[in-house]
This record gives sequence, C-alpha cells and structure tokens, in this order.
Amino acid sequence: MAIVGTAGRGLIVYQLEGQPQQFKPIESPLKYQHRCVSIFLDKKGAPTGFALGSIEGRVAVHYVNAQLPKDNFTFKCHRSNGMNNGYQDIFAVNDIAFHPVHGTLATVGSDGRFSFWDKDARTKLKTSEQMEQPITCCCFNARGHIFAYSVSYDWSKGHEYYNPQSKNYLFLHPCFDELKPRTQK
Repeated sequence: MAIVGTAGRGLIVYQLEGQPQQFKPIESPLKYQHRCVSIFLDKKGAPTGFALGSIEGRVAVHYVNAQLPKDNFTFKCHRSNGMNNGYQDIFAVNDIAFHPVHGTLATVGSDGRFSFWDKDARTKLKTSEQMEQPITCCCFNARGHIFAYSVSYDWSKGHEYYNPQSKNYLFLHPCFDELKPRTQK
C-alpha cells in the first residue's frame, strides 16, 4: 500500500501488490493542510491504514477498510499546555513513525517535542522535554530499540524566524520499553 497526499486535502490509496494501481481516493479527515503520512501494519504485517499529521496539531488514524466508522479517529497533539493572550499555541505535526514491534507511534512537531502514543488504547505514553528548535523528522531502527529524530528549523514561522547561527542536531533515544502498549484492564 502507498498513500499519496494531493492538493485540496485529498489522499489517494494505491495497491502495490502485483500491478500497482489506484485503490481508492479519500478526502482528508482533517480540516487543514496535511504535512506527513505514515502507514501502519496489522498483527500479520500487512498494511492496514495510515496516520496523517497536519499543520493544526492534529493526527488522524484512518483504516483503509474500517470495520466500523468509529475505528477512524483524530486526536490533538503538539499544543501548548496553557493559554497565551487567551489563545492556545498550536504547532504542526512534522512527522509520524510507527514502532516496528509494538505498533505504537511517535509524532514530532514544531513545538520541539516528540510524543509516543498507543493508537489502539487511544492514549499518550510519553512526551519529551522541549528542544530549542522544532523536531523535523523521526524514525525507528528495524528492531525498535532506537528512536532517531532531527532538530532543526522547519520554516513553519517563515524566513523571519530563521537563525543561521542555530545548529542542527540528530539525536538517538533508547525507546523499546517506552513504546510498549498499555495493558488492557
């Protein structure tokens, strides 16, 4: 499976088995421009759905062939805890990565934080401390023991806020136990 984001909040799902072909078009479940997409697998390792991140600090979890409409959901993330002049600061979701063993996910954003989530339990597992700049990209190693993420300017505030003196960084974070799904009660 492949997911392609198009203009006007459109998405196209492609089937890649055999002769690749368009499977179905989908309208984005998010109101604002999407910024990243990541495919997740079922327990058998087959692509089942995707997570879509947007510029408004939201992630949509969407199953391509959902059994029930409520299986698809959205959640807020990468937002300030308090109010600033009566408004909450909202930051873009820059990247999403799924853990290769647990199936949980990581989001990174313009707020300079990463968060780990359990999509099945619909809960947050952990949020990092804030970095000096946005976190622009992330991934897990093949065995899921290391979470890598990059810290650099993401241009979400335009060229006026770019500081050429700020250095870019790549961090490696041990993560296997932090991404274990919540146990069912």
